[in-house]
Order: sequence, then C-alpha cells, then structure tokens
Amino acid sequence: MIILLVSLVVFLVLGIPIAYSLGLSGFCYFLIVHPELLPVLPQRLFAGMNSYAMIALPLFITMGLLMNKSGITTRLIDFSLLIVGRLRGGLGAVNVLASMIFGGISGSSVSDTASIGAVLIPEMQNRGYSAEFSSGITVASSTMGMIIPPSVPMVVYALVAEESVGKLFLGSAIPGIMIGLFMLVITIGISYRKKYPREDIKLSRKEQFVRVRKSILAIIMPVFVVGSVVLGIATATESAGIGVLYALIVGIVIIRGLKLKDIPPILKSAIMTSATVMIIIALSQLYVWILAIEKIPQLVAAFVTGLNVPAVVILLCIDVIILLTGTFVDVSPAILLLTPVFLPAVEALGMSGVQFGVILICGLAVGLVTPPVGMCLNVASAISKLGIGKIFRGALPFLVANAVTLILITLLPSLSMWLPGLLMK
Repeated sequence: MIILLVSLVVFLVLGIPIAYSLGLSGFCYFLIVHPELLPVLPQRLFAGMNSYAMIALPLFITMGLLMNKSGITTRLIDFSLLIVGRLRGGLGAVNVLASMIFGGISGSSVSDTASIGAVLIPEMQNRGYSAEFSSGITVASSTMGMIIPPSVPMVVYALVAEESVGKLFLGSAIPGIMIGLFMLVITIGISYRKKYPREDIKLSRKEQFVRVRKSILAIIMPVFVVGSVVLGIATATESAGIGVLYALIVGIVIIRGLKLKDIPPILKSAIMTSATVMIIIALSQLYVWILAIEKIPQLVAAFVTGLNVPAVVILLCIDVIILLTGTFVDVSPAILLLTPVFLPAVEALGMSGVQFGVILICGLAVGLVTPPVGMCLNVASAISKLGIGKIFRGALPFLVANAVTLILITLLPSLSMWLPGLLMK
C-alpha cells in the first residue's frame, strides 16, 4: 500500500490527471508486488467497463445534451419567473428553481452552470445584483444537477455498489428538493438584506397558460424517465433510451429548437464525455482490485465497528472525508475510490447502500463549487469574467444548504429511504 500511495502522490504532483495517475500507480503496484498478475490487467480494465447497465451512461448524457440544445433553458427560466419571480430577489429565486428543474433534465451540474449561467448571470448583473452573488448562486444551485434524478453520477455509483438505479434515483429526490428549498430561503434572506428587486410580472391568464404549456414537456421529462424505472416498465438503461427518444421528439417536432444538423455534434460530445468517464472507470478498477487484494474494505469495516464511539460520530467523520475528497478529486474518480472503502464499513453500522450513495453524491456535489478542482467554478468564471475565488465567496452562503442537507440525510435515513421503500420493493 505504501508503493501504491507514494506512486499516486508522485504522479499527481507531476500534473498527471487523476484517472491516469490511478492507472499508473496500480501498474507500479502489480509490477513490484504481484508481477504474475500483469497478464490479467487488460482483462480487468475491460471488465470494469463491460456492463449492460453502463449503456445508460452515454444515453443519459445524450438526453441532457439534446434537451439543452433544444432551447429549453429560456422556457424553464420563463416558467420559473412565473412561479417565484415576485419574491424578493426574484431572479435569484428563478436561478435556484430553474436549476432544480434543469438538474432533472440534464443530470449534470456543469451543464446546468453553463446553460442557466449564460442567460441569468448577465441579466442579474443588469438588474443590480452583484457579480459575486449572481455567479455564486448559479454555481451553488447547479450542485442539484447531479443529485436530482436522473443523475449520471448515481448511475456510476450504482455500477460500483451494485445497487438499484431506480432506488438511488428515488432516494436522491427528497434531498435534492431540500437543497433547493433551503437555497430559496437563503436567497430571499440575502435579497432582503441587500434590497435586491422583485420582478414585476404583468401577464394575462392566457399568457401565463402559454408559458406553462411551453415548459410542461421539459418539466415532466424527469418524471417520465424515472417513473418508467420505478413502475417496472423499463430498466434504467431502457429508460435512458426512452429519454433520448423523448428528447428527440420534443426537440425536433414540438419545440422545433433542435435541427437534424445539430445531432452529429451532440453525439460526438456525448461520445467524448462518455469515453472520459469510461477511461476513469477502467483505470480505477485496478485500484479497486488492489484494495480487494489487500482486504482494505474489510480492514476499514473492522476498524470502524471496533471503535468505541457512537455510530453517528463515525458517519459524520465519513461525511467530512467525502467533502475533503470532493475538493481535490473529480466526482467519478471519487465515487470509484470511496465506495469500495467505505460502503462495507457503513453497512456494518447498519446503513443501506442506497442511503450511502445519496450521502456520497450530495457530499461530492459540493466539490464542484470548491477550489481548486471546482469544474462549475471554472465554467462560471468563463461566463462572468470573475476569478474563481470571488465566485466561491459568493457561493459560500448557499453551500450551507448542501451542508445542512448532508447532515440531515446522514442522521435521518427516512429522508433518502422513504420513497424507495414506498414505491419499490
């Protein structure tokens, strides 16, 4: 393990991406400790990606890209403006609500930041909101993108933990909504203190109906996709395929914002994104195999259960480790590293794999908004031209919502287990 950890640190210091650092340090381990297993490594790399459920990954990514390209962002913002625009700090509240809805469509926090931020950050600044507040609320609310179902990281976790994708989708729904509601409260509080404006919305009932009608097909998409899994109509992979078909029909036939010429670039982007995740999964499999060989999960579980402290304290310590890991490691590698180590330990304490998955994703989502990795920070920085430090300061008050939710779902299993228990057996 010393060889493994030292080589990993060296590769990271040299600036090698985390996925390749994991693969190279794993190769060093086998080269020195178990050279007889070297011929098996290619098979292990391929086995990590050779899963039917893995097909859902590129399909969910494609679904989000299709809906995004269809031009639904403006429609969702118009709908959100109708619902919460009259609140103090109306555009900030719109930002949060639009992120909640968009998160259920794209399954990606980075896409959320790019799409909603491109429209709302400049508009909020024009309406008198500070640049820090506008960018901060955008990146913070985008963390819901990978929590509210359908969620791409949840699919990755389901593959590693061998858990039901449907149960994970249902388990993450309430925590995702909680984060959004907490952020709305924080937004209104800050807006009253800084005297940010309400939005003066003067629409007839007919105009309001038109706005709702234009947005409804996008809003019901997450219900349509997740519902097909929950009701047993389709597997997660099949529901992802249905979602792609739905996105094509809505984008080309109904909204008409998606053109046939747009499809090849979208497919290329989905392939490239999926390939990146696949490479991470494949190379991380070497690390997971090493952990199994060295019996690290069993040792961690035995150590945790042997501690003479309340289980709540141990679980909160694991929350802190998740938050720290997310600060320095991207989401997919972090899932692949932390799951095999901590899942047996929390299960020994009586926690469900579904609850741990929701805790893990909620904790790692914060890492998208924290330097130095913070992918959402970099996207917002490109839009607003602010430094990531200033954007992080603007996001910090809203991350209280994530922290409070993380603690609550750790202490109260029913928040993540009630819906799966109610709708899926």
